[in-house]
Amino acid sequence: MVPPPAQPTRTRLFGRGSWPEASRIADILRTETVGGLLLVGAAVVALVWANSPWRGAYTALSEFTVGPAALHLDLSLATWAADGLLAIFFFVAGLELKREFVAGDLRDPRRAALPVAAAVGGMAAPALIYVAVNLGTGGDALRGWAIPTATDIAFALAVLAVISTHLPTALRVFLLTLAVVDDLLAITIIAIFYTSELHLPALALSLVPLALFAVLVQRRVRSWWVLLPLAVATWALMHESGVHATVAGVLLGFAVPVVRRATGPGPGLAEHFEHRFRPISSGFAVPVFAFFAAGVSVVDGGGLGATLTDTVTLGILAGLIIGKPIGVMGATWLVQRFTRARLAEGLSWWDVLGLSLLAGIGFTVSLLIGELAFGAGSEADDHVKIGVLLGSLLSALLATVVLRIRNRHYRRICAEEQVDADADGIPDVYQRTDAPSGEDGGPTR
Repeated sequence: MVPPPAQPTRTRLFGRGSWPEASRIADILRTETVGGLLLVGAAVVALVWANSPWRGAYTALSEFTVGPAALHLDLSLATWAADGLLAIFFFVAGLELKREFVAGDLRDPRRAALPVAAAVGGMAAPALIYVAVNLGTGGDALRGWAIPTATDIAFALAVLAVISTHLPTALRVFLLTLAVVDDLLAITIIAIFYTSELHLPALALSLVPLALFAVLVQRRVRSWWVLLPLAVATWALMHESGVHATVAGVLLGFAVPVVRRATGPGPGLAEHFEHRFRPISSGFAVPVFAFFAAGVSVVDGGGLGATLTDTVTLGILAGLIIGKPIGVMGATWLVQRFTRARLAEGLSWWDVLGLSLLAGIGFTVSLLIGELAFGAGSEADDHVKIGVLLGSLLSALLATVVLRIRNRHYRRICAEEQVDADADGIPDVYQRTDAPSGEDGGPTR
């Protein structure tokens, strides 16, 4: 009797992936979690100070100017934080994104499809909702369409740390990857839609140190005293060109090679730079930016009542709280529908909802886009800050409710992911031979 043909294995969404990648991302998430707690702390300090009797000192500190005027770099401390320190943040984001698609699990298009689609959906839906809220208002309100599109991974991980949820590795990896792709799309939006004046000579000149930097890192040069001046020159010329200077950070990150030479010991250059600069980005650059960006004075702005009647604020709130879950869940469903995939064992659509709500925490890049859209210190920018803060807080609270309900289930999954019966340093779930590679772990050897 002829046996029936074997049924093709259906791809699973939110599979664990490989152990080396899961281990690497776990290290990244620990750093980002600490940075997220510092970010939240910096934002709280700024809010309290900006609404205290000493708020004049906060404003004076933010507006304090430093830098060489001859090079047009006599900038306020708040501008240095937004243009300078965030370039470090985007440099690390560029390294991480290139690492994921060149040597990480996402080099497989099947695994890359879900986070990329979720990032696109999670940016498109909030933007459309914001436009719908502000369409008939006139004025410059529509300039802020991109504000609710960003996801702040550090803030989201800080929320996970505070609520002590045992979110499975696959879901954490998905959240990190979605946020990294989100960062790339956000910097693309900034470069295209928020460049008011373009000086082509300065932009062309910025390509010279960038090219030299790329040539040197391709030759595996690591000397900081050679590379750092070239990076600073690229940043300064990009700033002078009118393109937001953080774009230079991403381009420099993309220039760094990921795969190390076969004859060379140790990690690749991208991983080496990532280990060096991620703590600086998470522990210093982003918290300092948050300190200067989050300090909005509700006392001087007429109170929350006046702010919450502004369609800019309402559009941001709706985009983050409603648009992000619709976009991320909708894109995930479409990937599942058209690829005939299914969720990984033990996961449900409630887990996707929890992640989608976490994606509504849009802090760092949202505040940056708000400043570019309406001008730092303007009344509209103050409303942006309140909208982003409230939207991120409400998204965090809603995500907390959903994820805490599932936490007992997550605890069982995490316990399974830590079992190492043969004591070889690799959890057993990553060595299963009963699941095809690329699904629930799959064989790693």
